[in-house]
Amino acid sequence: MQAQTIPDRLKISPFLIFFVIMSMQIGLGAFDFQRRIAKYAGYDAWISILFAGACLHIIIWMIYKITETVNGDLVTAHIYVAGNFFGKLLSFPVIVYFLMHSLATLRTYIEIIQSWMFPELSLFWFTLSFMLLCMYIVFGGLRTIVGIAYFSLVLPAYLLLSFGFNLPYSHFENLLPIWDHSVKDLLKSSFHMTLSFIGFEIVLFLYPFIKDPQKSKKWAHLAVLTTTLLFTVFAVITFAYFSEGQLQKAIWPTLTMWKILKLSFVDRFEFIGIANWNLIILPNVCISIWIGSRLVKRIFNIKQKKGVYLFIISHLVFINFINTREKIDLLNSIMGKIGFAFIILHIPLLFIAIQIVKRVKKN
Repeated sequence: MQAQTIPDRLKISPFLIFFVIMSMQIGLGAFDFQRRIAKYAGYDAWISILFAGACLHIIIWMIYKITETVNGDLVTAHIYVAGNFFGKLLSFPVIVYFLMHSLATLRTYIEIIQSWMFPELSLFWFTLSFMLLCMYIVFGGLRTIVGIAYFSLVLPAYLLLSFGFNLPYSHFENLLPIWDHSVKDLLKSSFHMTLSFIGFEIVLFLYPFIKDPQKSKKWAHLAVLTTTLLFTVFAVITFAYFSEGQLQKAIWPTLTMWKILKLSFVDRFEFIGIANWNLIILPNVCISIWIGSRLVKRIFNIKQKKGVYLFIISHLVFINFINTREKIDLLNSIMGKIGFAFIILHIPLLFIAIQIVKRVKKN
């Protein structure tokens, strides 16, 4: 099997994997994950976040073993196990996976804008303008997308300080007694963290584009660790601020917490937070489009630009059908289940299959 050869000018430095993974994880689900996980494990749900984060480190280890063995991406791994035809056939659903990921991210964000800022905002025209921006960035190449991912974390980082204003009104005794729920409840809560944690699996597709990929391992693990701790701290602050009854009534707890913050130059700080979130979700959508179009190129042997056009047209068509709160919730729910199946089932099974094939070929 011939390894993929990527020119050095198209590759990214190993440490940038830290920013790429975090930019993918902080986006979809960050506004309402507290409500979703507390529904099953109450205020013990922060334990579920730590457990889910610990499991992700095992999956990352498997991902690097897979990519190192085949010296390529997910498509190469599928071909290594199942042959050229069936390998590409196995890879096709992943295109739909990333289409759904970018669609769910963008639609959820537009819903927040419509609910909190501009109720009459045109779904089609906002999507079109956002897609044109994404197309411009994606055509700039992976290095441009990674640069956007870097700035999407660095520039809005000040928003973390805004939650300090909630601390005087927080009651941390809400979290007591600790571990008051069954293991089954904690596992259910961990499952519902999937929507917030998915995104780190992009290493399966970026591996050939990393300079000295061995050095990127520590950065991938550090990114997941940072995201896990960030979500845990954020959940604890949210649980201390809301009672359980209040939290279940708050559709977007993060935005509700911002409402307490009043500044001399702006009365509603959540408007600033929502506007800044545009930069945070931008790399989410761009990376998904880049990976999806890359898969189209690898599977069907057509130019990646055509794959980008296909993704943009798909967004413009499908997003108009997701026009109610129930449909958005359904899309996010399906995305969470598919993400869980891909991460927890497909990747470990692929890892086992590759180890078996590797031993058979060696013998």
